[in-house]
Amino acid sequence: MVIQQQLQIDTRGRNTYNITPQVTQAIEASGITTGLCQLFIHHTSASLILCENADPTVRSDLEGFMSRLVQDGDCRFDHSLEGPDDMAAHIRTILTQMDLSFPITRGRAALGTWQGIYLWEHRTHPHRRQVTLTLYGE
Repeated sequence: MVIQQQLQIDTRGRNTYNITPQVTQAIEASGITTGLCQLFIHHTSASLILCENADPTVRSDLEGFMSRLVQDGDCRFDHSLEGPDDMAAHIRTILTQMDLSFPITRGRAALGTWQGIYLWEHRTHPHRRQVTLTLYGE
């Protein structure tokens, strides 16, 4: 069986957004007991990460690291069509992930104890992001 659906996630700007509840709800509603969940984000300035979900300082530390690594408005960037965060957001996306896959076991997302699924918005302004969720299994 293959099931595919679109998730719409509204962001408020640069931050991480926990999408684990939407993903686990889709898996549980699918009736698939054993299989694979694949997620793909349709944007070049946001990404998906599987990350620590218990301590939010992990995600703020990631943001701090990334902001030092890729600075908004860096004078070495030519591309700034949509503002000083434009090229930085594209680089952040390339350095992270646009897709994730993980197993479905006994009808549930087989994530580790401390793992959560996050959309990482790399732009400073709000956006509506589209993620395709595809479930394969039986």
